[in-house]
Amino acid sequence: MHNFICITCGHQFARSEEPPQRCPICEDDRQFVNPRGQSWTTLDELAREHHNVFRPLEQGLTGIGTEPGFAIGQRALLLQAPGGNVLWDCLSLIDEATIEEVEKLGGISSLAISHPHLVGSMVEWSHAFGGMPIHVHQDHRPWLQRPDPVIHFWEGEALELREGVTLHRCGGHFDGSTVLLWPGGADGRGVLLSGDTMYVAPDRKHVSFMYSYPNFIPLPAAAVNRIVEVVTPLRFDRIYGHFFDLEIESDAKRVVD
Repeated sequence: MHNFICITCGHQFARSEEPPQRCPICEDDRQFVNPRGQSWTTLDELAREHHNVFRPLEQGLTGIGTEPGFAIGQRALLLQAPGGNVLWDCLSLIDEATIEEVEKLGGISSLAISHPHLVGSMVEWSHAFGGMPIHVHQDHRPWLQRPDPVIHFWEGEALELREGVTLHRCGGHFDGSTVLLWPGGADGRGVLLSGDTMYVAPDRKHVSFMYSYPNFIPLPAAAVNRIVEVVTPLRFDRIYGHFFDLEIESDAKRVVD
């Protein structure tokens, strides 16, 4: 029995003797099925040829990514917060070296997910850190392929995780697409962790809003306006996207507005 992992989106599935016949995440228009056919791996197989790297981004924030790149290739973001560290989004790979490095940074008290493409092996991560709660918006429930009691579904438009550290539902890319506001980041000017609710462009001067990034399907204007309406009242000066090196260091609020 294995918890098989889709090699295209990195989503870990419930235990089974044989690989699943299909990946609903990849069959959706927002993603794509591997042109060579649906393919799977396991955590053990992934760990043989991959490892995780840690990059300090600023005081209190560390990026974690997998090398060589795997699936979507996102980074997770470890936020060191009073009251317990928060992991924003997740990776498919977790191993002993990763656990040891995270423990040096204070461990993880909770995990929050922006949307179903960046779930990875979140249940595996939770179990490795004592069954920490995973906060996922209720709208994402149908997309999750590995149910577990550690998953806490939240409803409504906002959820405070720590003092000032808050999740905000923006919708758009997915109905439950979420951003995280960290008021203490950027030397107190505020940081927004955006997942790909808004995608930081390589020039770091623009953000884009898409229904599907790999298939280049834009969002309708009403959905973009809704995202902007949600983030306009929030105070932030910096945005971190879901890939390494995609961040807007300053004046990010003006870019979004």
